[in-house]
Amino acid sequence: MKKYSLLFLIISLVILVLITQKVVLPLVYYVAKSDAFLIDSKDQGSQLPLSNSMTDLAFMHCNNYIKSELGTDVSVTFPEKPLNSWSLGNYEYVVNAELNLTSPSNTTTKKYACRIAYDNGDNLEGALDFANWSIEGIDGIDEI
Repeated sequence: MKKYSLLFLIISLVILVLITQKVVLPLVYYVAKSDAFLIDSKDQGSQLPLSNSMTDLAFMHCNNYIKSELGTDVSVTFPEKPLNSWSLGNYEYVVNAELNLTSPSNTTTKKYACRIAYDNGDNLEGALDFANWSIEGIDGIDEI
C-alpha cells in the first residue's frame, strides 16, 4: 500500500499543475484583460509629476490634516508648493512635500508623502470641502 501512496501523490501533483496551467491561469488572464477593473473617470493618471488645481487642493488638504493631527504642541510650516505631486487616476493623488516642525526643544525639516482621494468623482463642486476627501495614508512623519 505504501508504494501506491507515493504514486498517488505524484499523479495528484501532476494533475494539480495541469489544472492550474490549463484552466486557472487562462481564466485569470481573461479577467485581467477584460474591463472588469476599468474605472471610467475624467481624471487620468500620470507617471510624471504634475501640478493642477486638484493636486494643489490635495496638497492643501494633506497639510491641513497633518496640522490637525500634530496638535498644538508643535508649530508646523509648509512651503507654497509640494516637491512633486502625481495623479493616480480616478481622483487619487500622491503628494510629496516638506514641512518644518518646531517644538520647544528643536526644529526639524521632514519630507512626507500623502496619498489622498477625492470621493465625489467627476463632480468637482465640493473639492474645497475636506469632508469630500479621504486620506489614504501618510508616510515620513513619525508623530502622526
